[in-house]
Amino acid sequence: MNIPMPICWSVVGLLAAFSLILLAGKGSWLIAGYNTSTREKKQKYNEKRLCRVVGGGIGILAIIIGVAAFYHFELPSSISWIIPWGILGTIVVVEVLASTICKKKSSSTHQQ
Repeated sequence: MNIPMPICWSVVGLLAAFSLILLAGKGSWLIAGYNTSTREKKQKYNEKRLCRVVGGGIGILAIIIGVAAFYHFELPSSISWIIPWGILGTIVVVEVLASTICKKKSSSTHQQ
């Protein structure tokens, strides 16, 4: 690939830094969609859990891109699937977790 390696490693470093911030439960402003939501919509989510789920996903993406950059984006055939399927799978898992375990339980179900 014709991307200079310092740029690739800079992206990996940036993703790793964002991941660490989010894994610490901080940096909800980094989560697109959540940071622009209304206060009412934000109250439906456990912010710390959401940050950790998204941070874990970004960490996995940083690892995937780091492995690809290590091989100069010419991965061996045994792991060549990691770029498309690893990234897609990570995004799907983060989306599912964000919309399930990160939502607060509604108080109306506890009143029955």
